[in-house]
Amino acid sequence: MSKKIFSGVQPTGNLHLGNYLGAIKNFVNLQKDEKNNCIYCVVDLHAITVKQDPKTLKKNIRETTAAFLASGLDPKKSIIFNQSMVPSHSEGAWLLGCIARMGWLNRMTQFKEKAGKDKEKASVGLYIYPILMASDILLYDATHVPVGEDQKQHLELTRDIAQKFNSDFNCPGFLIPPEPLIQENFSRIMSLKDGTKKMSKSDPSDQSRINMSDEKDQIINKIKKAKTDSAELPESDENLNKRPELINLYGIFSSLQNQSLNSTINEFKGKNFSDFKNKLAEVLVEKICPISNEINKLLKDKKYIDEVLASGSVLAEKIARKKVEDIKQKIGF
Repeated sequence: MSKKIFSGVQPTGNLHLGNYLGAIKNFVNLQKDEKNNCIYCVVDLHAITVKQDPKTLKKNIRETTAAFLASGLDPKKSIIFNQSMVPSHSEGAWLLGCIARMGWLNRMTQFKEKAGKDKEKASVGLYIYPILMASDILLYDATHVPVGEDQKQHLELTRDIAQKFNSDFNCPGFLIPPEPLIQENFSRIMSLKDGTKKMSKSDPSDQSRINMSDEKDQIINKIKKAKTDSAELPESDENLNKRPELINLYGIFSSLQNQSLNSTINEFKGKNFSDFKNKLAEVLVEKICPISNEINKLLKDKKYIDEVLASGSVLAEKIARKKVEDIKQKIGF
């Protein structure tokens, strides 16, 4: 059965291993199935819910696009574009915002986490951005959306909006409630310094993450210094959840090798940490360095990146515009 896939990545800069294993690698795998119709977006409108430096934002949009391309996304097989070049997303967000209810938005836990204690100072955009996310998805009749656990609630909101619109305007099936595609394994890559915290570019320690721009010596050094515990490598997955740093490193290795966690456990049982870390560093260098090199190569050709985004945006706008016009007709405009 064919799937219509939509997903996006914010252009926040300094892409790291967590972005790759948690999202982009999955995008590439979905593209490989010829039955899938894939649309991938650099969601730059979402990025401005917090203040951005204009020059840095432009740089980050290109860097995220370069990471898409370097990782294997093909503009001939998938539509690749940036959100701000498709005006229908913003128009759709207003139309759907008039369907969404305040009570639904008030339940969004991510806003509470990002706004912190002083939510009065948070932007209105940060509060309503789940509606823009709903517009992103619903305008393409997406049937499936690859998301992390932290976005699952927003996808439920998207489903609520679709169902309410269909009910309000008596048009069953017009807006398609999408299904989440959540990676069962290795979707959350944690810090190399603290296995209980998600790998993040905002962590002040560069040693906490593998950046997609890191070179061979940097990767080897970071894995060598990655936090571990004093226990021996396990012979089974029993009590592994009590060893967050180890399960994170095992998860990284397993994801890169496309194998199960148990396969990794069996591969290294009876060996010592230095054996495992050496092998992990070797695999990371083998998998990440070619992508890093290609990103750097692509970033020297800004014209090509801009052409990919421009041509993708034309294709995306054609699809999204038709849906917006159909929505307006249903409403009565």
